[in-house]
Amino acid sequence: MLGLVENHSMPRAAAFFDLDKTVIAKSSTLTFSKSFYRGGLISRRAALRTAYIQFVFLAGGADHDQMERMREYLSALCKGWNVAQVKELVAETLHDLIDPIIYDEAASLIEEHHAAGRDVVIVSTSGAEVVEPIGDMLGADRVVATRMVVGEDGCFTGEVEYYAYGPTKAEAVRELAASEGYDLARCYAYSDSATDVPMLEAVGHPYAVNPDRALRREAAAREWPVLVFDKPVRLKQRLPAFTMPARPALVAAVAVGAAAVTAGVVWYTGRRRRISPARCSA
Repeated sequence: MLGLVENHSMPRAAAFFDLDKTVIAKSSTLTFSKSFYRGGLISRRAALRTAYIQFVFLAGGADHDQMERMREYLSALCKGWNVAQVKELVAETLHDLIDPIIYDEAASLIEEHHAAGRDVVIVSTSGAEVVEPIGDMLGADRVVATRMVVGEDGCFTGEVEYYAYGPTKAEAVRELAASEGYDLARCYAYSDSATDVPMLEAVGHPYAVNPDRALRREAAAREWPVLVFDKPVRLKQRLPAFTMPARPALVAAVAVGAAAVTAGVVWYTGRRRRISPARCSA
């Protein structure tokens, strides 16, 4: 696709991929919203309030201050969610819902980078507990993602241990390069958002994928290549030998990832079905 031939006598390299709207066509936890609502993790009132936040997030129109306000609100929203219940909800639907929205072009790039001897690293603002199983599906070597604090009672405390956003993504890339021996000048990075400019400029081969307006302007000014991904395809259609990963899906409820629980919720606001949620005491 891009002529990504690797000289194996040279230092190691990696390809760093943003996830939402870069590798997959939606926000990474968007497709779990029905499960969260049916499981009683979010109320109708919370769903309506979160709808606007999600719209801004998916439209790519949030600046740094807005993203910080979103993070604070969403951290409070998932406070007290029972981790075991969320694990079960995500595990039930991970492959059926995520598999169909993976971009064919992104899957091809991942294959090409691996064939060239490069590691593939997913770097996402969404939570590690949802990004990691998606990374397993994609065959990624490593994952960098937001991490929420889990209390001794097995519930989210509402605090964020690590927020993989903006400059912290670039810091993670540089730390991985140092620990794994990657030559950043020979590394690649892909993202759709201007918030990831620090990550893109940290490598020698940055690519804007389906870029928002701000990133498109930045890419033009810096003469970065622009890629258009628009062909979601099931991995099983691309990889006949594809099998389910041995590790079960982990927790999906994470700070920014919670922004994606809303869209499917609207579909269910008229339904009366409830499953008693396992909540932790405050």
